Amino acid sequence: MYHDVVEGNPDIYNVEPARFDEHLEAIERAVERPPAVVDELAEGDWMITFDDGGASALHAGERLARRSWRGHFFIATDMIGQLNYLDWDGVRAVAGMGHVIGSHSRTHPDRMAACSWEQLLDEWSSSAEVLTRELGQPVRTASVPGGLYSREVGRAAVAAGYTSLFTSLPSQRLRSIDGCRLIGRYALRRDSSAGAAAAAATGAPLPWARQRAAWGLRGAVKAVAGKRYESLRRALLARR
Repeated sequence: MYHDVVEGNPDIYNVEPARFDEHLEAIERAVERPPAVVDELAEGDWMITFDDGGASALHAGERLARRSWRGHFFIATDMIGQLNYLDWDGVRAVAGMGHVIGSHSRTHPDRMAACSWEQLLDEWSSSAEVLTRELGQPVRTASVPGGLYSREVGRAAVAAGYTSLFTSLPSQRLRSIDGCRLIGRYALRRDSSAGAAAAAATGAPLPWARQRAAWGLRGAVKAVAGKRYESLRRALLARR
């Protein structure tokens, strides 16, 4: 799982373009097969995903296309056309490279799991509708913004017609809810080495276990901090 791939963004989930290229080269050397797409997923496959729909998705998509790789780009539809985000021409260009376009909700709530049932249905349904209309093909895959998955988040995705839902839980075990596949992911960050990216793509257990332990700790902090978590995280990043 990646987010932005751009110069100068201090966010921990941004990966500098030069380092991203190192990641791709290391993964290509370590893994003999290209990334799978969700509708063709088989045992032992790996996938590459990008959350948020930042403007850098266009360049990341081009880097994958040069290798004849297909990725998954999850778009928060209310952010389309905003500063530093893809516009509709950009979204269509990424789709035209052969990549999978999915929903990342409508407004990207900081705390998706805290939304009401009505809000969850709106976030999932309206984003799928606008993406389907603009791209001319059904959108049936999504990723959870902020990583805050709950059973209600999954049930609402099912009700909105999604058949695959990517979470941020660092788990290789495929799960499901009411027939919708739940797919965990390993997060690549600005400090992630090329070796770490390659190890994650090959399914090496140690990096996944380490990130899962850190995820559990962060989840406990999120539960205690509640709505203040995102503002605290941004304040810490600003100080850095």
